[in-house]
Amino acid sequence: MKFARLGEAGSETPVVIDGDRTFDLRPVTSDVNGDFLADDPVGRTRAALDAGSLPEITDAASLRIGSPIARPSAVICIGQNYAAHARESGAEPPTVPIMFLKTPNTVVGPDDTVTIPRGSEKTDWEVELGIVIGTRTAYLDAVEDAAAHIAGYVVANDVSERTFQMEVSGGQWSKGKIAFGFNPTGPWLVTADEVDPQNLRLRSWVNGEPRQDSDTSDMIFDVHTIVHHLSQYVTLEPGDLILTGTPQGVAFGGKFPYLKAGDVVEVEIEGLGHQRQEFVAWEAGK
Repeated sequence: MKFARLGEAGSETPVVIDGDRTFDLRPVTSDVNGDFLADDPVGRTRAALDAGSLPEITDAASLRIGSPIARPSAVICIGQNYAAHARESGAEPPTVPIMFLKTPNTVVGPDDTVTIPRGSEKTDWEVELGIVIGTRTAYLDAVEDAAAHIAGYVVANDVSERTFQMEVSGGQWSKGKIAFGFNPTGPWLVTADEVDPQNLRLRSWVNGEPRQDSDTSDMIFDVHTIVHHLSQYVTLEPGDLILTGTPQGVAFGGKFPYLKAGDVVEVEIEGLGHQRQEFVAWEAGK
């Protein structure tokens, strides 16, 4: 099942996409948020569809696409989770997951314009598989327990500013990750029952030129290992977002230039959808 949120930023309508038709989810939930995801979202939505109680949105194609999840309480990220990307970054593959944080206001729509931060010279792209938590998660006993806590999966672009991340960070990466809008997400939340998270092709392009092309089977730490590991340190709430790392092919690796105003980035994950962002320069007062 595919959930999405359509409309102007801050007033999106939750929807379910059923084949080539889009239906308003508001008879079931006010939003695609933690409360909805924790309370049998697939079963409740299927019952409403079967009962004919969800109005069809006939102009869905003309509406802005928002992030498919309402603002999460946390965005937790895993770094250098593909061996080739770790090496292009000048590091050996990690032996335990590297964790850093993004702020919730980085989460925006998949096609929203992204502003390059003031003073940035090294803004970068990163296509990533995102995990959306469906059940409160803490101290899981086994890796196998993680699957029951996952609501679904999304496409994410973990936009990064490398000077802020690496050179003025004080040893922490988050300074380069937390500019507003630095986490385009969506277009859909695809529920976990429809996704094999370790068999997905990830790709990115800049101005139509290929950059990244890999597969989630190349992850060092798989999805269930990540959720289990994080649960030993943080309580994950329904609706929280976990980014699982990016493969090689980013500007930080040295083969490609960093982003500048006017550049267009596209990212895509097989079965989860496609994103497109134009990058613009920062302007005072905006």
